[in-house]
Amino acid sequence: MEAKHFGVTFPQLLCIVFVVLKLTGVIAWSWWWVTSPLWIMFLVIIILGILICLMKQ
Repeated sequence: MEAKHFGVTFPQLLCIVFVVLKLTGVIAWSWWWVTSPLWIMFLVIIILGILICLMKQ
């Protein structure tokens, strides 16, 4: 039986740090920038997936 590893990725960790800083008032960024590590990573994955699909054709 394989052991499952559920770790925190760098973008997730960065987002957690940004959320804590935002909630404690250290940074005054908009929530778009606070959550940007997550959605930017999501966009990169989508773009890479599209590029890979286009290259296979």
